[in-house]
Amino acid sequence: MPKQQRRTFTSEFKKQMVQLYENGKSRAAIVEEYGLTASALDRWIKQAQTSGSFKEKDNRSSDENERAALRKENQRLKMEVDILKQAALIMGRK
Repeated sequence: MPKQQRRTFTSEFKKQMVQLYENGKSRAAIVEEYGLTASALDRWIKQAQTSGSFKEKDNRSSDENERAALRKENQRLKMEVDILKQAALIMGRK
């Protein structure tokens, strides 16, 4: 079975799907009619109810935001250490 290509949807489309659901259309009908996955529709509904935004960064918990910031800082520090190692090697040759 061929793998499905990942589709992207605009915020407007997601908002329209959530509105259909909120206006009484069943999840199953929306999923069937628009070729969506139930998990995607459920995620959009949850995002609309919690933050009103479909951007992942707006829907992260404070712990998730902190972990992302720590990962970013860790990556930056590793790069700095690599630069310092290279500089030490160069200075050691002189």
